[in-house]
Amino acid sequence: MLNKKVENYLNRQIEREEYSSNLYLSMAVWAETSGFSGIAKWFYAQSDEERQHMLQFVKYINDRGGKAIIGAVKQPPADFKDIHKTFDQVLKHEQFISNSINEVVGICIEEKDFTTQNWIQFFVTEQIEEEAAVQNIIDKLKLVGDNNMYMFDRDILSMRTE
Repeated sequence: MLNKKVENYLNRQIEREEYSSNLYLSMAVWAETSGFSGIAKWFYAQSDEERQHMLQFVKYINDRGGKAIIGAVKQPPADFKDIHKTFDQVLKHEQFISNSINEVVGICIEEKDFTTQNWIQFFVTEQIEEEAAVQNIIDKLKLVGDNNMYMFDRDILSMRTE
């Protein structure tokens, strides 16, 4: 049986994963309508991945005797200034999600829920990879500046981690 306090934190994470999916979907729409089809594809893929993460949380809660809650999610922004600032925002968001996952780990330790602590380690590792991947994109953007955005847009999908 899932500890109620842990269940509450996992349900909070569902909302955050769903918001992440919507945020990246909004960024994909912005990129696509701004002429950056490669960057849009990257964001669409990120959106799908975040939705899959949300579903993993839903399934885990339900499988452990809890009840997943699908709540209202605030609307993400629809307009972004430029590619550089957008990816800076992505990094900040991924750091927020990392902190949120770490809070779940902390509650698992506090509540001695070692089963959930073990299960959530996948997401701890995932967040390390996500932050590193986005930082890599930011580093590449600094190298290309504003002059080679066409080539960056063309090649960004090769920077996605599996």
